[in-house]
Amino acid sequence: MSDLLPGTPQSSGWVAVRCIFHSELDGTGMYEERVTLWRTSSMDEAVERAEAEAHEYAAILSTPPADPTEYVGLAQAYLLSDTPGDGAEVFSLIRGSDLEPEDYLDTFFDTGTERQHDVGDPAEPGEADTAPNRDNVKT
Repeated sequence: MSDLLPGTPQSSGWVAVRCIFHSELDGTGMYEERVTLWRTSSMDEAVERAEAEAHEYAAILSTPPADPTEYVGLAQAYLLSDTPGDGAEVFSLIRGSDLEPEDYLDTFFDTGTERQHDVGDPAEPGEADTAPNRDNVKT
């Protein structure tokens, strides 16, 4: 992986890395996409550090061992051109698709199986008890 590709904005010294995790909740497969920030200008170093942390994170979540969480081995890095702060872009992924916008969102982001709720709506009963900091909020 090249650290700076032609046309890449100057680095802010920060890299965001998205890692994917798999676990099961009540017999249902669950996937978590988690973005972490790393203070480095090297995407290779950021991925290496993020993957090490991903294994630690999965081990912490795998308690009790009967409910294992695994890092599935996908890490995507994004070199920040802005310093992290209010409104700074921390991750971007561009995917080609012929789907219409609503179908695209339904296919990749709002399938109905996400642990999320609309802004202003209370979380589903018991949801906050099972994973208080792992729910997504949509607008």
